[in-house]
Amino acid sequence: MVSPPPVVAAPVVAPTAPTPAPAPAFVAPPVTAPVPATPPPAPVPAPVPEPAVATERKSWLDKLKTGLRKTGTGIQAVFVNAQIDDALYEELESALLMADTGVKATEFLLDDLRGRVKRQMATTAPQVKLLLADAIADLLKPLEKPLVIGEFTPTVIMVAGVNGAGKTTSIGKLTKHLATEGASVLLAAADTFRAAAREQLLVWADRNTVEIVSNEGGDPSAVSFDAVNAGKARGKDVVLVDTAGRLPTQLHLMDELKKIKRVVTKADATAPHEVLLVIDGNTGQNALAQVKAFDETLGLTGLIVTKLDGTAKGGVLCAIARERPIPVYFIGVGEKLEDLETFSAREFAQALLG
Repeated sequence: MVSPPPVVAAPVVAPTAPTPAPAPAFVAPPVTAPVPATPPPAPVPAPVPEPAVATERKSWLDKLKTGLRKTGTGIQAVFVNAQIDDALYEELESALLMADTGVKATEFLLDDLRGRVKRQMATTAPQVKLLLADAIADLLKPLEKPLVIGEFTPTVIMVAGVNGAGKTTSIGKLTKHLATEGASVLLAAADTFRAAAREQLLVWADRNTVEIVSNEGGDPSAVSFDAVNAGKARGKDVVLVDTAGRLPTQLHLMDELKKIKRVVTKADATAPHEVLLVIDGNTGQNALAQVKAFDETLGLTGLIVTKLDGTAKGGVLCAIARERPIPVYFIGVGEKLEDLETFSAREFAQALLG
């Protein structure tokens, strides 16, 4: 029997650990400049609407500049291609006199202007023109005063003026101005002998929806007395007394104005609180004469200057400022209700010289 071959065991080979893969070399990330954050867009402010008052005033200034064109053209023409010499001042003197600035105010303005030119060392005509505007504004400054309502209740305003000056129309415009400011107004038709004046005042009262006291053919003083008492009883803020138009040379009519004033004082010991004179800008130096005469008779407290848009004689305000500086409460440059505005010396001077 044949024996099986011996079994030879295979050599045991120990397993070998897997060789680890080499670690990758460290590569630093690329350095990039930081990207600045984009700022949010700045908010666009909403357009701020111009205040209504400022808009209205600008509209008025444009109208005033247009209205004073006839007065200002002759004065402005002096500065066209002009040299700063004696001839300039001579031409300017003529232009101011033609604008009814008056001799005294013209002399004052020219002396003032020479001093300003010297101090400012002005060398061109436009510079001198601006200095003249400053001189006129300073001369007119004492005339700049607001009409105060509310210190007395009612505030009694007596209005006088010659026929044709625009007195009754100005009362209508003044009523509109006061009503716009929130004041309650009572009108007194003391121009009792002229039916047209009473009817005109009735129209203005209707337009402005205000009350009126009238008595056709009655005594002007009695109407004024009744109106002041009615204003007190009804709690009105303002009583406006329209008197008959007259020339200062009509002494008996001027005496009647004195009587109206006395009777108003009997109705209210503190009244009249304002005595206004309406003057027509077209009348030039004659307007100054009216101011002096009515002031001597009534003691004026303020002026309303009308029709400045139709005259080349608007320089009379300079004459008034120099010779009888009574405040100018309002000026008018048109026929519409809104064509009566408060007076500003600076605005007037700038509008006059363009």
